[in-house]
Amino acid sequence: MQIFGVDIGGSGIKGAPVDVELGDLAEERHKVLTPHPATPDATAGAVAEVVSHFGWSGPIGITFPGVVTRRTVRTAANVDKAWIGVDAVRLLGDRLGGLPVTVLNDADAAGTAEMSFGAGRDRTGTVMLLTFGTGIGSALFRDGLLVPNTELGHLELGGHDAEKYASTKVKEDEGLNWSRWAHRVQKYLTHVEMLFSPELFIIGGGVSRKAEKFIPLIEGIRAEILPAELQNNAGIVGAAMAAKAAAGR
Repeated sequence: MQIFGVDIGGSGIKGAPVDVELGDLAEERHKVLTPHPATPDATAGAVAEVVSHFGWSGPIGITFPGVVTRRTVRTAANVDKAWIGVDAVRLLGDRLGGLPVTVLNDADAAGTAEMSFGAGRDRTGTVMLLTFGTGIGSALFRDGLLVPNTELGHLELGGHDAEKYASTKVKEDEGLNWSRWAHRVQKYLTHVEMLFSPELFIIGGGVSRKAEKFIPLIEGIRAEILPAELQNNAGIVGAAMAAKAAAGR
């Protein structure tokens, strides 16, 4: 069975049909740049462009980089603040011609996919997925059950949001080498571990493709650290899984 998944990020919006039985993309994903400013209308237009690329006409799962509760956006750290208070399901559904739409937090989607098909498969206890990209997203699981909308990239670290200190974007903007960036990630993981004591950290986002360059440099963390197996496709897969669940399929 195929369901469409879209992953809205701070720098790019990507999507593809997903084989939800296999947990993999059914076709090569299509990506467009996130509009700047990433207002609701502009972002919805970009999502529609991704979906129309495939001529899709069924249920669609869409991730959002912020807290989403009961269809409504509550926070918007890396997109325009005009999103706050928006009924994302209505807005995106209308722009997509009335197709059934499910919207959820981006890291929650990625984590759900990793727990079902990736590095968290068959793992119990406390598992934390962290996505490193424009910001830092988080998904917390206890015995496979999601605690939604944790948004731990906004924990205070050194007087600032953690994602302003240790995201991939900060690495690029400040020209940090792998060693210096790994040290920042280590400080962030130490803080998260102190608060939640997970048995496993899963490191996701596009940087997970280069896990061998930084994970071995992280020291002093008691939890196991693994790269996301679905890498930067996890959000798309998790979005499709959410749409499948919402449709009762």
